[in-house]
Amino acid sequence: MAHVKAISNSTEPWTSLSANLFAIGLFDDHSLTDVGVEVDQALNGQIRHAIELGDLKGKADETALFYYHDKRILVVGLGEKEKFGPEALRRAGGTVAKTAISKKIGTISMEVFGGNNSAVNSQALVEGVILGSYQFLDYKTREDDIFTLEEAVILNGSEDGIGKGHIIADVVCRIRDLENHPGNVTTPTKLAEEAKQIAEEGGMKLTVYEREEFTAMGMGGLAAVASGTEEPPKFIVLEYWGDRQDQKPVALVGKGLTFDSGGLSIKPASKMDEMKFDMCGAGVVLGVMHAVAAIKPKMNIVAVIPSTENLSGGKAYKPGDILKAYNGKTIEVLNTDAEGRLILADGLSYVSKHYDPEYVLDFATLTGAVITALGHVATGIMGTDPALIERVKAASEATGEKVWELPLWEEYCEQVKSKIADVKNIGAPRQAGTIAGGAFLKEFVGEDIPWVHFDIAGTAWGSKEKPYTPKRGATGELIRLVLNLIGV
Repeated sequence: MAHVKAISNSTEPWTSLSANLFAIGLFDDHSLTDVGVEVDQALNGQIRHAIELGDLKGKADETALFYYHDKRILVVGLGEKEKFGPEALRRAGGTVAKTAISKKIGTISMEVFGGNNSAVNSQALVEGVILGSYQFLDYKTREDDIFTLEEAVILNGSEDGIGKGHIIADVVCRIRDLENHPGNVTTPTKLAEEAKQIAEEGGMKLTVYEREEFTAMGMGGLAAVASGTEEPPKFIVLEYWGDRQDQKPVALVGKGLTFDSGGLSIKPASKMDEMKFDMCGAGVVLGVMHAVAAIKPKMNIVAVIPSTENLSGGKAYKPGDILKAYNGKTIEVLNTDAEGRLILADGLSYVSKHYDPEYVLDFATLTGAVITALGHVATGIMGTDPALIERVKAASEATGEKVWELPLWEEYCEQVKSKIADVKNIGAPRQAGTIAGGAFLKEFVGEDIPWVHFDIAGTAWGSKEKPYTPKRGATGELIRLVLNLIGV
């Protein structure tokens, strides 16, 4: 994994830090923290002079370099002081990391921008630094293409916040790697191996059902989608029991399509390579469980990942086929490229039947329609429990991972009803495609179980770049939001 791994806290004076770069923050009202004032005095007022000349304005993500003996001083714009918070700290930390990498500076240090070194702020800053330092370099062989950030030091930060931020950001980077690997590397077997490592680290129970087993169990959706590929599919179940077993678990279900050609309803060739990212829902679930394995919270969580490729081999399922999901409902297949909802139907049915969960969250790169609606800025959400949705929105505010609720009205649910089966796997033509996906999935969640669906097709990769997200490739989006939501 190519991201900074050595993160430490220091109470030494900033002049004693050995890092090649020290960063301070500047608000757009031109105010500096006490440390920033000290730095400016050591520079004989160069920062203040640059402000007076209009070369430094303190706008968010703005940067300027100064020099103090053999140390670079980086001034990072923090934007409006009234709006400053954890997200601004993440952005500032990512800005420092990316600036250092662009200038091939291997060690960095910085104040806790804004001067408030609470655990929440220190965590956000460390998340920004680590996530901003991430690069996917596994297939680079020329040395000129490879430079990584080696060490970051936080001045007078919170040890607890730094530690937690380090764990969570490391996990996100790990999942970015898993998602960025091509489909011939990240296979269903690879996802099962990742789950095995999590189980061993966290003392969890792992069950992996193979093709013959889950087919015999009645998982008609996963069996059908997997019928066109020789790559062994998996139905992966991870159970973490950190509390009394009479306490209801939270259930997480992630779409694990490790490559999606569209099946017989084949996709256009352009950008089909990006369909290696169709397992990013599984990435969210594995990322959350990685963090749980490290932090070991007092709660119960069940994670389920149905995983396969969707190809067009000789045994591939066809438009017009009728399938039976794990909960017994029948599905009319009208488009084999609407396959994610078919495998999720079995996953949602499974957790509903066997665990009586407190609530269920599912994650999927489900529809291109969500990109039409929300672009690459926000994840589309919908569900059955208003209180749970409000908690999701609160977690979104805390982590900076934007979500937008779409309606799941009865009119939309009617559109996925089939004339010859219980439901069909697409809704009304050219209408509300993202909502139709949610309406379909709702049919496979047990009655009275609170549930929220996350369509991450616009945010899992190719999203608008932030200082702490990569220019291209997987983002690891929503892992931090879910951890905040469930209280890890």
